[in-house]
Amino acid sequence: MPPARPRKLAKVPFVELADGRVQGVVSSGSDIGRVYVSSVAASTYEFSCSTNNNRPCGGARGMFCNHILALINESTLQYGAERVARYLRVEVPEPTAQAISQTMGATRPSQGDSTAAASVFSQFLRHLAYLEFEASTAPVPELQWFPSTRAAVV
Repeated sequence: MPPARPRKLAKVPFVELADGRVQGVVSSGSDIGRVYVSSVAASTYEFSCSTNNNRPCGGARGMFCNHILALINESTLQYGAERVARYLRVEVPEPTAQAISQTMGATRPSQGDSTAAASVFSQFLRHLAYLEFEASTAPVPELQWFPSTRAAVV
């Protein structure tokens, strides 16, 4: 699926709607070697933000930190505000990144644990590995388990 609008990858290089969360990797504004793994759960809006070496984010103290706000903003650019609002189960009359963030923040969501951070960061690293491949139309061996589009389904 093509992005809803082009986005810059420097601040939020990885964002996805998966596992009942908007989750992704957000670059640190102060340290080029540090990234944050952030997520917001659908329905409950429970949030989590920690560094790539599993240290808690200093800004996520009882409310969404700037990393989570950036993640929500970039997810609306990538997937469209309507889809993100629907996925997170946020009811807003006019879906925008700001409206979604404000509506979720108004519920005073709890801060969750960072157990999902390792798998999200691992997925991000896996996506980075594809950048090392030469451009080709040949099949990628690790994706061979996907069925061929020409195969007959019985």
